[in-house]
Amino acid sequence: SLTQGRHSRHLGACAAALARFGHRGDSGDTSGDNTGDIGDLAVAAEQLRVARRELGRITGQVGAEEVLDIIFRDFCVGK
Repeated sequence: SLTQGRHSRHLGACAAALARFGHRGDSGDTSGDNTGDIGDLAVAAEQLRVARRELGRITGQVGAEEVLDIIFRDFCVGK
């Protein structure tokens, strides 16, 4: 059904984001160079945010960010 297909797509997107989160440290770099830590942390946080958003689309939990995205996308004058 449509609902099951939608749920499947969102679960797949959630799983993909979690997989990207899980593989972020697989580069094998042990040089001790920590210059990328802040960027790596930002990327990891984004993947977790994406996973949470996809689950929220199934459960009906919508965050403020999504509401603002919809408002600016659909209701802003001058687009």
